[in-house]
Amino acid sequence: MTTTGKTDLSELRRGVLVLAVLAQLRVPQYGYSLRQALIEGGMPIEEGTLYPLVRRLEAQGLLASEWDKEFSPPRRYYRLSAEGKRAFAALRGAWEDQVAAMDKLLSKE
Repeated sequence: MTTTGKTDLSELRRGVLVLAVLAQLRVPQYGYSLRQALIEGGMPIEEGTLYPLVRRLEAQGLLASEWDKEFSPPRRYYRLSAEGKRAFAALRGAWEDQVAAMDKLLSKE
C-alpha cells in the first residue's frame, strides 16, 4: 500500500464518515439534505455510500427516523437517538484527542 494511494485515503475517510454523519444529524435531515450538508462541509459522499451507512446506523440504534408525508414523494427524516447522542459525544471526544495527538506528531521535525 502506498502512502498516498487511493486505498489509504479511502480508509482514512471511511473512519470519519460516521462522525461526520452523526454531526450533521444533530438536526433532523432527510437523505438529500444530509448529503448536501456533507458536500458543503467538504465531505462529498455518494448516495450508494450514504444510504447504506444511515440504515446501518439506524439498525445500531444510533439514529431514529420518521416519514414526513407533506412532500411528494414523502421524505424520511433522520435524527440522533439518545444512544446516538451519547455515541456522537464519545466519538467527538476521541476525534479531538486524535487531532491533538496528530498535531503533536506532525509538528515534530
